[in-house]
Amino acid sequence: MRNWKSQIRKPMSIMLIGVTLLFVCIFGFQLLKKIIINHAMRNNTAPVITVSAMSVHYEWWQPLLLTYGSLRAVQGVNVTTELAGLVRTIYFKPGSEVKAGDVLVQLNADSDIALLHALEAQEKLAEIIYHRDSAQFAIKAISKAILDSDQQNLKNLQAQVSQQAATVAKKTLVAPFTGRLGISAINPGQYVNAGDQVVTLQALDPLYADFFVPQQNLIQLHIGSRVKIKTDTYPNKTFTGIITTINPIVDVKTRNVEVEATIENPHFELYPGMFVSTEVETGANIRYLTLPQTAISFNPYGEIAYIVQKKGKDKKGKSVLSVLQTFVVTGDKRGDQIVVLEGLKEGDIVVTSGQLKLKNGSLVVINNTVVPQNKIMPMVLDE
Repeated sequence: MRNWKSQIRKPMSIMLIGVTLLFVCIFGFQLLKKIIINHAMRNNTAPVITVSAMSVHYEWWQPLLLTYGSLRAVQGVNVTTELAGLVRTIYFKPGSEVKAGDVLVQLNADSDIALLHALEAQEKLAEIIYHRDSAQFAIKAISKAILDSDQQNLKNLQAQVSQQAATVAKKTLVAPFTGRLGISAINPGQYVNAGDQVVTLQALDPLYADFFVPQQNLIQLHIGSRVKIKTDTYPNKTFTGIITTINPIVDVKTRNVEVEATIENPHFELYPGMFVSTEVETGANIRYLTLPQTAISFNPYGEIAYIVQKKGKDKKGKSVLSVLQTFVVTGDKRGDQIVVLEGLKEGDIVVTSGQLKLKNGSLVVINNTVVPQNKIMPMVLDE
């Protein structure tokens, strides 16, 4: 009996020891896991995000109205023929400068000149007859009816001579104003019909800049307002002028009003038809806090900027930087710049790029190797 009991106790002791060891291992593993996690959490730090940043400062801000338009000659026409005829002589050189009254083209007018001479002869005869009959009427040799008939016949022939002289003059094409000629559209010996284009003539100084402005900005425009224009032909050059005409009617389809500015072009650098960007000065200079537009994050809750602040020092003695998310109120935009009305003060260091990974309190390091553009008037080339 004793041997039987002893044989039973021995396996149970082994089982109890095994269960005890199992529980010790489980609890020991959990304790070790907790220790490792706590150690990792104590040593874990937030990732440092690389951003670019700049200091907020005041700039003089000229209120401007930016729009686009095209250039047009103050005086510009396509020279055409008023009468049909054969081109006899071309006196102009394509692309040359001409003055008002310079002869451009001579059409064949031989038959018209011959008819003019015949009418002039008839006019001379009618004049002789009228003066002779006037002397006879003075001595009562002829009636008043004959003298009146002679007088009206003379006037009729004088009118015909004037008409034919005008026809002869129309066969000679002259420059209506001073300007530059274009490419010739005719050749000697060519027959041209009435209204056919001969050559284009454009007066290049000054030029008109035509552009459209929304009706809500109409109150900002005044005759004499200063205008600056730029074209991709001369990316680094600005041309100036003044507003000379504001159309007294608003387009009912677009609700825009057409504005005309006169631009000085003494060196003939600009040409009619050029596409231009136009800046209209709408007021006096104002001092504003400005930033690149990339520094502002726009979302449905408002406009956000990230201010860089110092957050103590690390173990090596270097300054630790973090960001403070702040809501701002912005104003006008000009090129790459934007006005900040509220939320920032002069001297604040603001993140200008790299905001996508940021949140309030994120650690950052500033790298301004590549920074966003901050130009007043960036020029996009028309490629």
